[in-house]
Amino acid sequence: METTERKIDLGIVAEIQLSYSNRVKTSQRPKVTCSRQVYEVLVESWDKGSLDFVEHFKVMLLNRANRVLGMVTISTGGTAGTVVDIKLILATAIKANASSMILSHNHPSGNLMPSEQDKRLTNRVKDAGKLLDIPVLDHVIVTSEGYFSFADEGVL
Repeated sequence: METTERKIDLGIVAEIQLSYSNRVKTSQRPKVTCSRQVYEVLVESWDKGSLDFVEHFKVMLLNRANRVLGMVTISTGGTAGTVVDIKLILATAIKANASSMILSHNHPSGNLMPSEQDKRLTNRVKDAGKLLDIPVLDHVIVTSEGYFSFADEGVL
């Protein structure tokens, strides 16, 4: 049996770069101190045409003073759900140097109550965030007519 020895070309290995571009002064970023303010920032940034149509999962990233560093759409799904990759949430939070995060998703049905799947996902992200010292402060379910805050309702 012959053994073929192959040389490894290190020039074909992907280069990984991390960067964060901050174009907004800290004083100009919205500061959120309650779920109502979080909801208002979320609704303002949401595509109004899809809020009642398809489910999106978004993460609001915050600095130590609870000023919004940015929003990221993690996934877009169908009318009844979307798949969320926790690694993407944490990678984005690390890349933005976030001190905390607020999870959010919409319910196109208008139902504000979290599902068991919503609760499980929240707990998984919360546990992962603890390991990286990036706490989940809330998970807000958004509809065009209102919101549900996991923190306000003691579900977090």
